[in-house]
Amino acid sequence: MSVYSLIFQPFAEYGFMRRALVASVCLGIGAGPVGVLLMLRRMSLVGDAMSHAVLPGAAIGFLIAGNLSLLAMGLGGLVAGLSVALLAGLVSRTTTLREDASFASFYLTSLALGVLIVSLRGSNIDLLHILFGTILAIDAQALVLVGTISSVTLVLLALVYRPLVAECFDPGFLRAVGGRGSLYHGLFLFLVVLNLVAGFQALGTLMAVGLMMLPAAIAQLWARSLPAMFAIATGAAALSGFVGLLLSYHLRFASGPTIILTASALYAVSLLTCPSGVLRRLLKRPHLAG
Repeated sequence: MSVYSLIFQPFAEYGFMRRALVASVCLGIGAGPVGVLLMLRRMSLVGDAMSHAVLPGAAIGFLIAGNLSLLAMGLGGLVAGLSVALLAGLVSRTTTLREDASFASFYLTSLALGVLIVSLRGSNIDLLHILFGTILAIDAQALVLVGTISSVTLVLLALVYRPLVAECFDPGFLRAVGGRGSLYHGLFLFLVVLNLVAGFQALGTLMAVGLMMLPAAIAQLWARSLPAMFAIATGAAALSGFVGLLLSYHLRFASGPTIILTASALYAVSLLTCPSGVLRRLLKRPHLAG
């Protein structure tokens, strides 16, 4: 078997493979930097909770559209995710519960509600599509939506880059200079939900956060500056999509889980080989005595 048939032929011959690859790259461009900021803000599990929170909105969009309309489910997921983010923030500010506890409570409720809504009108196959995604079924309309979300994410990050970074590393300073940290925190949560909606189009609600957090973890192992983390996270997400799609095509595996497992494999390799990794510590030369 030639290199062409292994690597290039699937994308050259099949339009659905090309669309899936473009979607993976767009997801990496938008979700990679957002995942890095989530990790630096120690909100990784909040991202996972938000990915589940979009499910009831996606389920309602599914019921209204009458089929697996990615646009209707995406808009419904956006509304549901933003609602959960606002409610969790309100609860954390008016009660003794911390924000992560509020998110955990709401995401469990949202997950159960979404599964219940789909089970009322849909089949088990519909539920599997919503939970685990259909990246190979992405059409031109959904691809435009994912690309638009990635573009909006990059523009907004460029506009609020400085206050977002300041809130990550020194929120007290931002409050001291009147930097309206709550406004930027809300805008950041909006970007998280927006990118989870884009990831939902391809990977489903259960794995939408995968291309957001795993590449961010890889980037943190290899880089120390924020721009380098953004670049590595984006590249790792795109590479995971490319390799995962090839493996799923040749091995006849499900595409979404294969992409996430590819990102997990890159993370495992990074744990071993990064500058502070396991192999570097085991092979570290002892200091000369005397």
